Amino acid sequence: MSDQRGENGKPPSTEEGSEESATRRAASAYQGAVEAVAALLLAMGAGYWVDQRFGTSPRGLLVGTAIGFGSFVLRLWRMRPRDPSA
Repeated sequence: MSDQRGENGKPPSTEEGSEESATRRAASAYQGAVEAVAALLLAMGAGYWVDQRFGTSPRGLLVGTAIGFGSFVLRLWRMRPRDPSA
């Protein structure tokens, strides 16, 4: 096995570590944003369905929107960076 080193003498995996870490953070943020928006839309859709099914317009949509917004905020809250010094 040959020992491949980068220009600074470190293995290539450590040279790309910061770029890989940034990519992972970006992917995690994108995933969280998609999940948050999907939760909002799903809850609004469920509220709309309840309105159509039981004739309660606009109460179901409003309740669904409130639940979806709550889940949206909760998801974003859980994604926030943690400050270890706090």
